[in-house]
Amino acid sequence: RKDKSSTSINFPSTMKSAILLSTLSLATAFAPAVNKASSSSLDACMSREKILSEPDTTEFGKIWDPLGLAEQGSDETIAWYRHAEIKHGRVAMAAFVGWWATGAGLRFPGELSYGLNFADVPSKGLEAWDAIPGWGKAQMLLFAGLIELHDELFHSVRGTHYMKGGQPGKNMVPGLFDPFGLSKGRTEEAKAKGRSSEIKNGRLAMVGIAGMWATATLEGSVPLQPPC
Repeated sequence: RKDKSSTSINFPSTMKSAILLSTLSLATAFAPAVNKASSSSLDACMSREKILSEPDTTEFGKIWDPLGLAEQGSDETIAWYRHAEIKHGRVAMAAFVGWWATGAGLRFPGELSYGLNFADVPSKGLEAWDAIPGWGKAQMLLFAGLIELHDELFHSVRGTHYMKGGQPGKNMVPGLFDPFGLSKGRTEEAKAKGRSSEIKNGRLAMVGIAGMWATATLEGSVPLQPPC
């Protein structure tokens, strides 16, 4: 009789255990396969050598780094440097084109703000910036900040962060860069060539926009450069 009672007492717990085990087995059957690679290998940053292999060194024959910045810090530091360089290059290219277009007299139709037509914006770059109302400047800076925030966010959520193995300089904000998807069908070789060209053009644009700013603020600082 004791045996029967003990059997009846243990039966519910035995059933619960069986149900729990079967549920877990079903859950694992539909779970995604776990990658065997270690977390450290998955989060490994692109090596310093690979990052510095782009762009080519046709102009100087070697990496131009008189201050030795590329020798400082870890691979993650170099990845951050390259990502920042590409971003600054893109901003400089946009700024240079905008400064040139304004100086060339190109204007959008309509009003920039209430009471200020695009046609009334001065042709010189810094004067054109000064003519923009404060709230307009705030909107542009806020928009740039949102782009920066979401780029970092989407790097972490939608892809591999550039400091954990992702490609430095890759834009993650949907529709901002290459909105027509022209680069989707390009080969890896073509993409690498495009990255190198972008870095070089960005560097040139940074020098160009710095020269235009110097000309606008320090008369005669840039030889042969007309007022802009």
